[in-house]
Amino acid sequence: MDLNAVHMLVKVAEYKSFTLAAHQLGTSQSRISRSVAQLEAALGMRLLNRNTRNVSLTPDGCELVDRCTPLIAGLEDARRLLLDRRCEPSGMLRMTAPSLFGRMVLTPMLGQLMRQHPQLQIDANFTDRLVDMVDEGFDAAVRIGPLEDSRMIARSLPPLRWVTVASPAYLAEHGTPGNLIELAQHTCIGVYNPHLGRRVHWQFLNEQEQFEEWPVPQSIHFDSGDPLLESALHGLGVVQIMEFAVHEHLRAGRLVRLLPQHEGRSRELALVYPRSRQASPKIKVLAKLLLEQADW
Repeated sequence: MDLNAVHMLVKVAEYKSFTLAAHQLGTSQSRISRSVAQLEAALGMRLLNRNTRNVSLTPDGCELVDRCTPLIAGLEDARRLLLDRRCEPSGMLRMTAPSLFGRMVLTPMLGQLMRQHPQLQIDANFTDRLVDMVDEGFDAAVRIGPLEDSRMIARSLPPLRWVTVASPAYLAEHGTPGNLIELAQHTCIGVYNPHLGRRVHWQFLNEQEQFEEWPVPQSIHFDSGDPLLESALHGLGVVQIMEFAVHEHLRAGRLVRLLPQHEGRSRELALVYPRSRQASPKIKVLAKLLLEQADW
């Protein structure tokens, strides 16, 4: 059986299109069509239903794809592993990170990484969606919170810290809260987490120096944390946000830190990657840079 043709069939099944599969594999549509036809002839069975609008697998095609997809993925992992053993990092590094952290912290680092390793290419996906690294083909991810996937290795990074802030203009108009009871009377801006099915609670240290989740009566909420900074800067209200996002604004006086006596919330942060990538030079240089530049 021609494994290359099987690989093409798997891609056609994945994208439901000869054109998209050809683009993904860097080849021509006619070559894929010819290879799949030759595979069908060799096996003596039809693997694809074809019409003018789309393609779909036949029952025999489904059986072949289901059995061969793990084998193809294993071969691809082996190829990547051998390529990654080169001393100089090269090729494509596919990585993902939370949106705000990726934009504000990682993006400046990636320029430095490219200058240090010009043979490296980077495909960065900044999203708050929890991606499946193995199924979606990512080499590495920066993750907030504990590791829950046993297929992965987590390399600890300095934790993220949260602060509660508002703009001077907002505080001049509405007053500065001195405690949590007073804070509840303010316009509080938060985030709705679709995975939790509720608004994200804020966290504060109580008098016993224990963390408590605080269901803030949020007047405004967004579906991600990205708009929080802009909301605070424009004087919409009070936000609880990761400290790295407001460093410069606090120094410049554009934002004011609130309730420092109740601060302390933090979350684990880690560089996560599949076990098959642990010897990869690409992962090593990324981890080294993150640890060297970790000032969030």
